[in-house]
Amino acid sequence: MKQYVQGFILALQFLTRIPIPVACPWEKRSIKGALSSFGIVGILIGGILAVTITLTQPIIPESMSTLLIVTLWVLLTGGLHLDGLMDVADAVGSNAPYERKLVIMKDPQVGSFAVLAVIFHLIWKMTFIYFLLTQNSMEQNKLLLCFILIPACSRLLPLYILYSVPVLKQQGLAYQWKQHISAKELVFATIVVFIYTLFFPTMLIIFFSYIIFFSFFCFWIKKNFKGMNGDILGASIEGGELWGLFILWIYTWFVTG
Repeated sequence: MKQYVQGFILALQFLTRIPIPVACPWEKRSIKGALSSFGIVGILIGGILAVTITLTQPIIPESMSTLLIVTLWVLLTGGLHLDGLMDVADAVGSNAPYERKLVIMKDPQVGSFAVLAVIFHLIWKMTFIYFLLTQNSMEQNKLLLCFILIPACSRLLPLYILYSVPVLKQQGLAYQWKQHISAKELVFATIVVFIYTLFFPTMLIIFFSYIIFFSFFCFWIKKNFKGMNGDILGASIEGGELWGLFILWIYTWFVTG
């Protein structure tokens, strides 16, 4: 039990910027516990955002609430995953040879493709969230439950990528995580998120839609990079969040609308 408590704290410290003044040992047991906790941290992030929506929407207009939610979303993670998205966008957008792409991805300077990627990414997030906020109150309550699921499923993605895709280099944080990932951590993290989906049947559609995203993203990784690193894992989380919002919009617009 202790390893899962320490692991949860470690995962929270790694995936968010929520201040937790507790030092957790970087060792096998706590790392495995952290990997098992990725989905729980995602549910926590989604819960914070959903509560913020519930508390602020009666007070401020939907447009301001949308901006507040996206801002809080970035602050909760410290822009860590956005940084990965930007680095990957610069590498892919360069159309450079394989080795050059890896150099560009590690370059601390921000290029035009990174700027364009993060701008359009955040705009699309805001658009989908605004649509969510403009639904009638009864429908919106159901959608908020689905919304909480999106950050959780998106944080399962790097676990599956770590498990199934080779690392680019035998060093770095992604390599250390990969050394400790096993089927046990995957199953535990997935079951926790899956249990949450049982509260509302629509969430099963979102949950299983991530199989499509995972399959496509793994194919894309292997085609462009032949392996993964921390930046690619961060990009997978951001891409997964946008994918989940897109699926939620598709379902709401075409099925219930």
